[in-house]
Amino acid sequence: MKIIRGLFTALFLVLLIGITLAYTWLNGSLADYQATYPSAVAHPVYLERDSQGYLTVQAQDRSDAAYGLGFAHAQDRFFQMDLTRRSAAGELAALFGQHALNTDISHRRHRFRMRAEQQLSRLAAADLQLLAAYSRGVNDGLNSLHRPPFEYTLLRTEPTPWLESDSLLVIYSMYLDLQGKRGRDEYAMTKLRQALPPEWYAFFQQHSADWQAAIDGTEVSTIALPSSPYPSVLQQQLSCTHCTPADAVDLGSNNFAVSGQLSEHGAAILADDMHLSLRVPGIWYKTQLNWQEQTINRQVTGLSLPGTPAIVVGSNGHIAWGFTNSTADWHDLIALELSADQQQYLNGSGWQPLISVTEYIQIRDAEPYALTVQETEWGPILPFPDQQHYALRWIAHDDDAVNLNLRYLEHATSAKQALSYADKIGIPAQNLLVADKHGSIGWTIFGPIPRRNLFDWDHVQDGRSDKPYWDGRLSIDEYPTLLNPPSQRLWSANARTVGDKRYAVLGNGGYDLGARGKQIALALATLSDADESALHQIQLDHRSLLLAGWHRLLLETLTEPLAAQRQLSEFRQHIAASRLKASPDDIGYTLLRQFRLKVLELTFSPLSALLEKSGARSADLKYALETPFWLMLHAQRNDTLPSRYANWSELLLHAAELTHADLLKDYGELADARWGNRNTAKIEHPLASAIPFFGQWLNMPTTALAGDSHMPRVQHPAFGQSQRMVVAPGHEQHGILVIPTGQSGHPLSPFYRADHRFWLEETPLSFLPGPKKYQQQLLPFP
Repeated sequence: MKIIRGLFTALFLVLLIGITLAYTWLNGSLADYQATYPSAVAHPVYLERDSQGYLTVQAQDRSDAAYGLGFAHAQDRFFQMDLTRRSAAGELAALFGQHALNTDISHRRHRFRMRAEQQLSRLAAADLQLLAAYSRGVNDGLNSLHRPPFEYTLLRTEPTPWLESDSLLVIYSMYLDLQGKRGRDEYAMTKLRQALPPEWYAFFQQHSADWQAAIDGTEVSTIALPSSPYPSVLQQQLSCTHCTPADAVDLGSNNFAVSGQLSEHGAAILADDMHLSLRVPGIWYKTQLNWQEQTINRQVTGLSLPGTPAIVVGSNGHIAWGFTNSTADWHDLIALELSADQQQYLNGSGWQPLISVTEYIQIRDAEPYALTVQETEWGPILPFPDQQHYALRWIAHDDDAVNLNLRYLEHATSAKQALSYADKIGIPAQNLLVADKHGSIGWTIFGPIPRRNLFDWDHVQDGRSDKPYWDGRLSIDEYPTLLNPPSQRLWSANARTVGDKRYAVLGNGGYDLGARGKQIALALATLSDADESALHQIQLDHRSLLLAGWHRLLLETLTEPLAAQRQLSEFRQHIAASRLKASPDDIGYTLLRQFRLKVLELTFSPLSALLEKSGARSADLKYALETPFWLMLHAQRNDTLPSRYANWSELLLHAAELTHADLLKDYGELADARWGNRNTAKIEHPLASAIPFFGQWLNMPTTALAGDSHMPRVQHPAFGQSQRMVVAPGHEQHGILVIPTGQSGHPLSPFYRADHRFWLEETPLSFLPGPKKYQQQLLPFP
């Protein structure tokens, strides 16, 4: 026993020493939130944090405020910022080796670092000064740490300084996130059109008339089932790897607003929840900036994006603003005819030389990879599966794609004034909703809109045409805009927002089906006395209106006698008991959701296989296939079925049986198929999986989550509401602001998980920072 006790004692001491050393090592890269630092500022800057780590910057001018924000961003989030700039520039392999090479190749074709450096020369002097101050703050904040962020020690490397161009790369990274199809949708649409008769192509690729909720009241009509025979190519039972067709467009967000006529205090109220990837640390950083301009005290509160010096969404006391991804059409894919030597391409004026540039991608522990990028007048040539060559004309490549003009909102005093800035803003085109303290609300597209000379926006263009595809930019008076609509309500949720002439300048970049937007619109319509809490409840709504029809269909198909005969009685009982809410404890919701996806997969697997054979994917089509399915089902034409099914009842029953079998395989028994078991949080640090034993400590808890696609509360394990904000300008004390994780990316920081419990438990946190608990002083050099 003595020997055993001695071994345990020794093991305990070794473990204790190891933990102590690890803690000491980690603590060296933790910011001191109570320190004083000599700094490159004109006047003292104070960085105050409340108990949640919510940052307040107190400065005497905007330049010093940018410096202070950069200082705080670097102390809490530098590694995140580094990954963002590297991702946009195609430089991740230098950190992560061969695993990141394919991503780097894909991103490097766009040469965003070169574009960012060129854009610096075009910025106004005031913007350059702001970027310079912010970059100095970032580098000084990084150097204030006793050790670099712990991730660099794990990767056996050192951080490189922050450059002014890196902040522009952070904006470019949002282009990659929010407009990431880069021609794949037009490629898929073209391949489908080539394979089908025109009437059937139009039928399959139509807007949903059932789930539309455009804010200008415009409506689209259903395209009826063609009377011509169903295309034989869609009856064949071909195998496919990616058989599930396009469904939800979750990447994007919700925002909605009500005018002051509906609020008790008379100010308009804005709600915004942006749907993006969930990771540790999160994307957004809660910030309040305070500075002086002449005799005016400026205060802007909301969310900043580490790597950039501005507030992205929030309130300045006069207006509140928020964004959702526009999901409109911002690129064209252009088919090229190349010369025999592959060095020229043909346009309407004759043969033109291709511009070839070699980009060297640094790879950790390997020789650099030489990537040859070939460019045309329209943009770079991108690889596609067929033998045709294609160039991408993408607005992200244009000179005005990025700038710092989002700062104009810091000074806007009305919704009308905010809308007037739309054509000057260099960000990926977004649905802007703005609310002001006088009660007005407005919508427009924020970001550059090209003037396009195209009859057909959805398919590949011919590079040999003598027609200029894009001809400059729309002027502000041509922008689609709504101010104070009669309904006193506005909303957007990545679906078609407007129609007619407004739609004609936006096109369709793969809009959402519209069920989420319609659910928000219906909820807003019931509000007569709105307040911040009411709008927050809409953000948390996880009812599934979309599944109501599927619920009826399944119960009508799978009658109790038939369920007993096919040993599906328990399956049916769970379906019947479902509350049609994506609640963690709802078993029937899981079953019904999977049944719907299985039916769509079986119905359209020949279409998916057809596209896959040509190198495309049905998931890249611009229009969801929900509407065509219901039209085909109601018609009950057996010729519209895949050849293996004799009738629609047989397909539906087979889908139920396959769903049942798949869930039993996954869970062992249906009682364990609760939605929370399938929708479990996976909010992780990017290096967690590489750290034995202790890596999981870096992640947020694996908790069952409410929410799903096609409802306001979009939620998946590693994707969902990256923030929840509700605020009325001038009444910020009643507002709400919550993020999924915490302010700091350092696991020893008191702010590492600070907001997570509140986000998870639907507990609203104040839009404004709380009482000061920590203060850093940035004092001018003597």
